[in-house]
Amino acid sequence: MEIKAKYRLEYEIKSSPKILFNYISTASGLAGWFADDVNVRDNIYTFMWTGDSAQARLLTLKENKLVKFKWEDDEPYCFFELEIQQDELTNDVALCITDFCIESEREEKELIWNSQVDELIALLGA
Repeated sequence: MEIKAKYRLEYEIKSSPKILFNYISTASGLAGWFADDVNVRDNIYTFMWTGDSAQARLLTLKENKLVKFKWEDDEPYCFFELEIQQDELTNDVALCITDFCIESEREEKELIWNSQVDELIALLGA
């Protein structure tokens, strides 16, 4: 069995951290770009796509900064994190995504994140 390795992606987002945070932390925000529908109950997020669903536990939530989830059926050390970073000098905003996958799936996972973030950028009108 291959060990999953951590990787990090960064996307420039033309949005305020507060607006972006709503899209990465709420069920309605996540349903706009990450999944077809999202339900939340007791810090368990159920993400639904056509013919599929998965549950993730909310591990960390820092207002206007980051959300960190752990898929219920994933390795104990694996998580995915959506972090908002703002440059102090330029005020540029970036969405940094940390995730885990086996090396042979890395390219596919990055393509999926790229596609999802493109949807987020379109929603934001950025």
